[in-house]
Amino acid sequence: MAQLLEYKCPSCGASLQFDSGSQQVVCPYCDSSFDPQSLIDYDAFLKQDAENGKSDTWEKDAQKWTKDEATGLNVYVCGACGGEVLGDDTLASARCPFCDNTVIMKRQFTGDWKPDLVIPFKLDREAAKQGFRKHLFGKKLLPKAFRSESNIEEIKGIYVPFWLFSSDVSASMCYNATRSRSWTDGRFDYVETSRYALLRAADAHFSRIPVDGSEKMDDALMDSLEPFDFSEAVDFQTAYLSGYFSDRYDVNADVSVTRAQDRFRSTVSRLVSQSTGGFSSVAAESTSISERNNKREYALLPVWLLHVKWNGKLYTYAMNGQTGKFVGTLPISKKRTWGFWALYAAIFALVLGGFVVLGHFLGCGGGCL
Repeated sequence: MAQLLEYKCPSCGASLQFDSGSQQVVCPYCDSSFDPQSLIDYDAFLKQDAENGKSDTWEKDAQKWTKDEATGLNVYVCGACGGEVLGDDTLASARCPFCDNTVIMKRQFTGDWKPDLVIPFKLDREAAKQGFRKHLFGKKLLPKAFRSESNIEEIKGIYVPFWLFSSDVSASMCYNATRSRSWTDGRFDYVETSRYALLRAADAHFSRIPVDGSEKMDDALMDSLEPFDFSEAVDFQTAYLSGYFSDRYDVNADVSVTRAQDRFRSTVSRLVSQSTGGFSSVAAESTSISERNNKREYALLPVWLLHVKWNGKLYTYAMNGQTGKFVGTLPISKKRTWGFWALYAAIFALVLGGFVVLGHFLGCGGGCL
């Protein structure tokens, strides 16, 4: 079975967890705390052969799974209680469902899988709940029953794999532009149109543009969590994963870079086009965009995921575990929507009726409007 990496408290032997408030690795039983840097020796495991004399293949009892069921499925054994933890090929850290012990799948961070950096969680589970309540506040069209926290199916802190792309981008663009003026001499109307060839160029630097590397995560949801403050990023250590879930990427950098390049080019094009004001019309004729000094990094970024079940449908929300930015689509009450429009129509009719009455009072009928 696959190997696990567990952080044990030197004082009492209990499982250690990373605390987002103190930014320390703490023991929930004896209250001991450690700086993540002091646990760097644990990461020596990452430099060892993933096999390390043990087998990562299925044991005989795992043959009870069918071939289709076993595809992409790994079985991990909790070192604290011996319970089995099941996960797919991207699961990197989790909690044991039997004893709640934090386990880290060491094999997921060996070789090409090891991240370059990580942004530690700064906000805890309670902050995620508060973020959800704040997200609901003031939403007049939200169904009343949806506000109950009892509808929250799951709150999970997870380190999501992201590719970070940096690049220097140069753009040169040519536009066809026109400027028109018109006048009349009383007999004829005249229009004079001048045509121009506009040449524009710009250079821009993009630093650590994030693109999530997990197929399981909704791209739009992850994009909406930006920005992350990378000045608080630290070199990757598995100690930061204690107490949280984490995934290994399953969308490689060569695929993800296309999304980053689209952002580079659309941003530069938009900046260049903003310099073409003052003309009656502007049409792009040719565009040349090049990239240089390209760099990519692999990072784990903190995200709280909330799953809310309501009216037979599952809604997924996400909160940036560093900044607290909360995103996700809310349901709309049809009853409240119709009530809102009915109220709006009534107010409009009342205001319109007031103008008509005022017009008659002033002796001009409806013409005062």
